[in-house]
Amino acid sequence: MMDHIKSILNKHLSLNIWLALLSSSTLLLCSCNTTERNCKFYNTGEFITHTQVNDTTYTSSFVRNDSIQIEIFNGKIDTSSYRWINDCEFVLRTLNPKSRLDLKNIHIKILTTTDSSYTYEYSFVGDKRKEIGTALKIDD
Repeated sequence: MMDHIKSILNKHLSLNIWLALLSSSTLLLCSCNTTERNCKFYNTGEFITHTQVNDTTYTSSFVRNDSIQIEIFNGKIDTSSYRWINDCEFVLRTLNPKSRLDLKNIHIKILTTTDSSYTYEYSFVGDKRKEIGTALKIDD
């Protein structure tokens, strides 16, 4: 599975493409008064995500089925269960926490969707600080 995801990363992504996509998405978001979201399309599938924290862009890939999410970040595999709060919000819980930080659940809210990606905000449950990321759906 890891080789498959690496292959997809090499085949489908470059940072320049993502920056262009993010810039285009931002322009589209600013030009619209109402935003339609098709969050259910993103309940399951295979994804690549980019998150900007300060001056650093973090990239990971994950597969989400009907009960768990398996993520690869920095060569490490992490498995989480998730619970949908509504069509566009869910909470992730790490199944095998290795640190105190892993014990904290993560709240994710899908803000906008396109036909192949979504923009989301996330934070540890109860924290006020929120970060923004973009996920690209690469397979069902």
